[in-house]
Amino acid sequence: MNHEPLLARGLAALDFDISSGILDKLIQYLDEIERWNPLYGLVSAEGEDLVIKHVLDSLSPWRVLAELLASLDSSIARNGMATVIDIGTGAGFPGIPLAIAFPERPFVLIERLEKRVRFLESAITLLGLSNVEIRQGTAENEQEAFQCVVFRALRPFGDKKLFRSIWKKIQPGGALFAYKGRLMHARLELAELSEDAVLGNLAARAQIVPVWVPFLEEERCVVIARKEM
Repeated sequence: MNHEPLLARGLAALDFDISSGILDKLIQYLDEIERWNPLYGLVSAEGEDLVIKHVLDSLSPWRVLAELLASLDSSIARNGMATVIDIGTGAGFPGIPLAIAFPERPFVLIERLEKRVRFLESAITLLGLSNVEIRQGTAENEQEAFQCVVFRALRPFGDKKLFRSIWKKIQPGGALFAYKGRLMHARLELAELSEDAVLGNLAARAQIVPVWVPFLEEERCVVIARKEM
């Protein structure tokens, strides 16, 4: 399938400058997914769904994320630029589209499955993404503190063991940035954390921001929680 017309319209709707090279890199990325997908089973979507529900969905909150990162850069980043950690990145969503959109920003993509790691390593080499590091493992096994954690289609906040581990690893002043679906579902997930000794703090500090995905009628939002300094 020729992804270019739909992707170009979607990027323009999100106010990206497609003359910057973002369109070409994303098309290369989509081509790689489709080339590897039959053998590796990276994603279940194809065609328009792959463009809309994965690439454009990943990029839809980019302005919200840019604002958050600017705040993190000025408050906690030792070298002037906070690192974004994409947990459970799978085929690279949202980390690779975001790394293409923010080429000066360091990204670390964490993925458990070896076959997906092989794909990710191949993709970032092909795309020339020098700002991306791939790590095989899980968030729980990471030793360093997180400055900004993003994740999409990971697990509900109700998986308290996982999110206690993640929240504890976020450094003071750092942030969690979670892609979610319907606003009501996000509110209900957060409400379940209110009495938890660790995650109650996350829930109390969380902000839910609606986001719009071009060509998608389904509701989307992001949950942002900054940790106290």
